[in-house]
Amino acid sequence: MKYLIFASAALLFFSCSTAQQKPSKANKMEEKKNNPVFSRTNTDKVEISDEEWKKILSPEQFYIARQRGTERPWTSPFEQSEEIGTYYCVACGNTLFKSNTKFDSGCGWPSFFEPVTKKSILYLPDNTLGMRRTEVQCGRCKSHLGHVFNDGPPPTGLRYCINGVSLGFEKKGE
Repeated sequence: MKYLIFASAALLFFSCSTAQQKPSKANKMEEKKNNPVFSRTNTDKVEISDEEWKKILSPEQFYIARQRGTERPWTSPFEQSEEIGTYYCVACGNTLFKSNTKFDSGCGWPSFFEPVTKKSILYLPDNTLGMRRTEVQCGRCKSHLGHVFNDGPPPTGLRYCINGVSLGFEKKGE
């Protein structure tokens, strides 16, 4: 029993100590400077090779956004964030969600009930892992964001379960 408690505590410590840190303003500016496709206003479609994405994105961002990976639950600082502003695609800057559509779903990932516009998000069937789900991608660069489920709150009844690694955030007034 003591071993089980120790192992659980060690796992919890490891999970918490490896959680993502919120990028500083300087890091955000550096990321945008090294990314020729990043724009908060341009809505043109982005189509570049995986080799180019590897130069632009961090290894974790590339794995999740371009290879359809999933971050560990409860590791994103966005999951519990209550700041007011706009969430955008970390790969291209496309506006995705407003903070007033974010809610605590308890699933371990940032959750939203509605995208900013219908064109912000692409929907694709995902039948991997023996499940039937709907994958959501960025409407501008086709980066993997997460999945959408029909168990969200009103008014839409939808839960966009999004990898925090795929998101950037612009605080209102910045």
